[in-house]
Amino acid sequence: MSAQCEVTAKQASGAPMSVFERFLTLWVALCIVAGVALGQALPGVFQAIARLEVAQVNLPVGLLIWVMIIPMLVKVDFGALHQVRQHVRGIGVTLFVNWLVKPFSMALLAWLFVRQLFAAWQPAEQLDAYVAGLILLAAAPCTAMVFVWSRLSGGDPLFTLSQVALNDTIMVFAFAPLVAFLLGLSAITVPWDTLLVSVGLYIVVPVILAQLWRRRLLARGPQAFDAAMRRIGPWSIIALLATLVLLFAFQGEQILRQPLVIALLAVPILIQVAFNSALAYGLSRWVGEVHAVAAPSALIGASNFFELAVATAISLFGFESGAALATVVGVLIEVPVMLAVVALVNRSRRWYEAGFRSSPA
Repeated sequence: MSAQCEVTAKQASGAPMSVFERFLTLWVALCIVAGVALGQALPGVFQAIARLEVAQVNLPVGLLIWVMIIPMLVKVDFGALHQVRQHVRGIGVTLFVNWLVKPFSMALLAWLFVRQLFAAWQPAEQLDAYVAGLILLAAAPCTAMVFVWSRLSGGDPLFTLSQVALNDTIMVFAFAPLVAFLLGLSAITVPWDTLLVSVGLYIVVPVILAQLWRRRLLARGPQAFDAAMRRIGPWSIIALLATLVLLFAFQGEQILRQPLVIALLAVPILIQVAFNSALAYGLSRWVGEVHAVAAPSALIGASNFFELAVATAISLFGFESGAALATVVGVLIEVPVMLAVVALVNRSRRWYEAGFRSSPA
């Protein structure tokens, strides 16, 4: 194992949840209240912010998104990709669920709940946007928080690190085509140029900057790297919360008119989390992977890269769109739902280890 892999594995497995991470749902709820209130009280200020655009990219939001994403990507060691061969079956389960099941199952659930079962209780002009937001939410696997979930479930840190590195590599090339395909299936037209700009701004450039920063920090030694990660860790959550205040300032009027929308959008997200985590967990047991691999596999199959989803939804559809609102619902329920999955995985460990097929000697 390389020195860089070892540093990142120790950092990923040992860092506890911060106060921001532990109470993320509370902070998001407060941002909803603050954003709606500020949007009603200072509409001119937020309209001025909305006009600060270059090539359909809102400059304040673009900056916040970079602050949100780059510290997370500093944790990712692409040098860990060679570790995938140690748990080929577990990686296979993860890739199958993340790229061949989760996006398509969410597209199906979005169509079923948004356009069919709940259509009468939602604004008709936003139905396509809600579907688009849910698809964006499921199209990219979690990058940062999965390290926390893996630690809480006793997951193998090297497996977690290697699957995150592999998923991020795939995401650079597959996110745009996958989103365009699924939105096309849902009869939603997305301009390819805007989508590619979003991928470049919110995936490719942040990955490059983060890896350059990571190399510079590692050159100072493991202790300096750990200290830097503790220092920059809160930046992502703070930037996320600031983005949400802006978003809800624009969404306030719609939320006040349709308060039920958030609860209705949460239903397909919750079903998708339950289905994909159970599928990944069950398949891992069936192929004979150990619990320390099955746990992070189930967790990354259930969680989403919601920061990227929020950024892309805003770029493609705008601050005031239903797509942006749908991605924020994913942020709202992420922590409590994933903690519930962690608890289930931990409590079922004895059952899992009692019956899984051991790897051949």
